[in-house]
Amino acid sequence: MQKVILIILCVAVFAAISVAQNPTYTSAPGGTTGGIHGIDKLGAHQNGGRGCTGCHAPHSGGQGGGGNAATGAAAFADGASGNDALWGQDLTPLYGKTLAMGDSGKYVEVLPTTFAVAQDEIRGIMMCLSCHDGQVAEGGMMTGRSYEQAKGLLPVGLYGPRPIPTLLGNDGSTPGNYNNDHPVGQNATLGAVGVASHFTVTNGVYAVNAAADTATSSYTNFVANYGAPSFFGRTPPILPSGFAGGVPTNAYLVCTTCHTPHTMYTSTASGSNKIAGLTSGTFPTYFFIAAPYNPGSLSVTNDGTKASSATQFCRQCHFSGAGGANESAGIFNVQTAF
Repeated sequence: MQKVILIILCVAVFAAISVAQNPTYTSAPGGTTGGIHGIDKLGAHQNGGRGCTGCHAPHSGGQGGGGNAATGAAAFADGASGNDALWGQDLTPLYGKTLAMGDSGKYVEVLPTTFAVAQDEIRGIMMCLSCHDGQVAEGGMMTGRSYEQAKGLLPVGLYGPRPIPTLLGNDGSTPGNYNNDHPVGQNATLGAVGVASHFTVTNGVYAVNAAADTATSSYTNFVANYGAPSFFGRTPPILPSGFAGGVPTNAYLVCTTCHTPHTMYTSTASGSNKIAGLTSGTFPTYFFIAAPYNPGSLSVTNDGTKASSATQFCRQCHFSGAGGANESAGIFNVQTAF
């Protein structure tokens, strides 16, 4: 009898481990999938249980957090701490810092030297780096390893055993190396990647540029097959920094163009943010990507008839060229696997 009980316990444990390693998705409107069961949508940004106050300090800015829990450092002397979005992490090491990002540092971003409320680079870059830098700004509650990987929540078999870094300036390469990070800032523009001509913008609202898309409707077809959530689904979508003739040539990327800090596992379609033409539906995503982004989307159907949503996400900006979208090459019938 004891052996039977032991066997039952072992089966139960192994089943629990299997569930933890393979998060399940539930059907959603439009035949898509989304919504990992039983996992709060904040995921890693629960901050070890501190929740919202791990980033936003409701009283006294960063002083209210009592200093850096990860390093033991005392509370910092930042006169502007908490003055924007009640941000409670230390921004002071980042003021004026130069980040040379992407392609051996081709895209250089010089961060603001002073504080300004709701400044794009402060809200969209510096606030993120105050936790995710790891070199000059050592944010609290950070382990430097992907939460999903540590918890066994990634699609099985797609990632190896090495830690997936979460700190840009301390990622296991040379400390302070940002060359291997996707560019953000005023030089990482839609004009630089050649996608600006596909859009017009009016009062901060993006639309597909019908005049440029008339000949082949290439980008319109891409939007029908995947969407353009980084443009249509965010407020603001890609931060504007001046426009030429209504075309957002100088609109530039920040961290929050691609990532949302508040929803780790799901992305939703809406009337203003149609995913694959749908006005509703919940889609799986990973790594706080603010759009459908599922590296395991082809695990069931991998016969070449669909493109992974993880690939399609990148094609929103990297639409043309050798690694561009199918539609850019005149192939219009490849749908998206979400």
